[in-house]
This record gives sequence, C-alpha cells and structure tokens, in this order.
Amino acid sequence: MNLFMSRVVRVHEFGDAQVLKLESAEIAAPGPGELKIRHTFVGLNYIDVYFRTGVYKPPGLPFVPGMEASGTVEAIGEGVEEFAIGDRVAYAGGPLGAYSEVRLLPADKALKLPATIADDLAAAMMLKGMTAQYLLRQTFAVKPGDVVLFHAAAGGVGLIACQWAKHLGATVIGTVGSDEKASLARAHGCDHTINYSRENFAERVLQITDGKKVSVVYDGVGKDTFEGSLDCLRPRGMMVLFGQSSGKVPPFDLSTLAAKGSLFVTRPVLFAYTSTRHELQACAADLFDVVGKGVVKIPIGARYELAQVADAHRELEARRTTGATVMSV
Repeated sequence: MNLFMSRVVRVHEFGDAQVLKLESAEIAAPGPGELKIRHTFVGLNYIDVYFRTGVYKPPGLPFVPGMEASGTVEAIGEGVEEFAIGDRVAYAGGPLGAYSEVRLLPADKALKLPATIADDLAAAMMLKGMTAQYLLRQTFAVKPGDVVLFHAAAGGVGLIACQWAKHLGATVIGTVGSDEKASLARAHGCDHTINYSRENFAERVLQITDGKKVSVVYDGVGKDTFEGSLDCLRPRGMMVLFGQSSGKVPPFDLSTLAAKGSLFVTRPVLFAYTSTRHELQACAADLFDVVGKGVVKIPIGARYELAQVADAHRELEARRTTGATVMSV
C-alpha cells in the first residue's frame, strides 16, 4: 500500500487549546469512492471547539478536528467518476479531519469550485455559507417584509447571513459585542445593530419594531440569549437555535411557548439539510451563486498557519474574531 506522510493536528484528550498537537500521520492511497486531497486552506469554525472540548463527541480519541477546507485532488479511488486529478475542490461537514496537509475524503462530500471562488474564500465560506443558506432559505424561508434578529451578527455566519437576508428583502437587526463589530455588521447588511454589552437586546428590539417584534430569531449563542430571544418574537414567530457558543440552553417548560404567542423553536444542523448528494449540491450552488454575483461578500477577518491552530482557537473562543478565520497549509 502506498503511504504518504502528512502534517495533521491531533487531539489526544479533551481540553483547552493547548491539546491541539501538530504531528505527522501516514495517509494511504484513496480507497473505493474516495479522493486524496491536498489542502491549501482550512476553515475554522466554532463547532471545532465543541469537538475539541468534548461537547460534541468525535468517533474516538485521538482524532483530527476540522470540517471545512479547500484544496486540489491528488488521487482518485476506484469508482469515482465525478472528479479528475487536479480539480479544485472544497467541502464542509463530516467526516472530521480537515486540520491536515493531506487527507482522504469520501468523494460524495466534495464539491468542485467554480473559477470565480478562490481557495481561501472557499475555506472561509463553505460551512458558514451553507449554514446561512439552510437557515435563511430552508429552516425559516426569509421573504420580503420579514424582520429578523441575528445574534453575533459580526461573526463568520452572521456577516454572510445578514447580507443574504437583506438581499432577500428582510429588515435585519443584529446583536454585537462592541462598537467596532456594530460598524462591521452595518456594512454587511444590518439595518439596526444592538450592542449587548451595554443594551438589553429584547428591549431594543421592541423599540426598533414599535412593539411588533420579529418574525424569526437566528441564535448561535445559546444559553446567554435564549430566553431574551423568545421575548423578541411576534406571535407564531420562530426561534432558530443553531449553536451554543455560550453554553447549552437549560431545560425549560414548553408551555412558555404557548404563553408567549404559540412560538416555534427548532434546533437545526447543516448535516440534516445536506444529507443527500442532491441536497448538498443544491445548497452549495445557491451559495456559489450569491457569492459569484457579489450579492454576498465573504470577509476573512484573520489568517493563520496550520501550526498556529491553538492561537486561532483562543481568539475564536475569546470572541475576538470577526468574519471568517482561515489557516493556510
């Protein structure tokens, strides 16, 4: 069997950023239905922190984190007909293993990149951009006239989603943690920003909407914002909880939803919306379309080398990042 040595980042035990170790690994030739991909850029996402800390369980220890990257096809396994050696590709989602120089990936998880999308842009946009797609186009289909509240509007998903929601005709309210992030969010689609470090966001939403509240709340923060988010919803509004960067939402009485106006709550994940090849391709095509047309711009807020992965994680957890973070390989 032909083996290739690759640099990888492994986690041997759950913990803080220092558990991320740059090591070497043997990569075999691709098996049936697989591609060998040489990465150019790897995307950093908060879900990587969940796996590193054990909030989400990997298949086992040790493991290589990472769910998003771009690169070039170097070898093709038996039965793969959609790709050719030299194709530029990107992916987002499982299986884990993006924090690597070279990896094997099931071919049905890879997507060919159009010429209009550079490698660094692809690594910055695939997971966050397809998340924005399923949130805005599928979980709650935003339409002209909707008023939406997006938490962490200056984050990687937020900056994409707010531009996209504005393009769809919505009035966009975004929460942020600083004046600098407020300016960034306004430049990327937010009609109104709320600095939660000094403002009560539920009270401000009431003021902004003249008491009418919002159609949908997109919340990737979780514990710190959940109850206030319910207070922002108009009758029959939808709470879309798609992350938990501040911690898990504690159990609550479902009758609260009735008391607050027959509200809906959902906890979606990207993988449920891209579980088939057709769904994955359709989601990505929608993203490629809006980015290619310039409707949605993908801001890369920080760049690191793969060897600096621990520093990148620390900045992300401290909420000192804006937009997307990518690591060159």
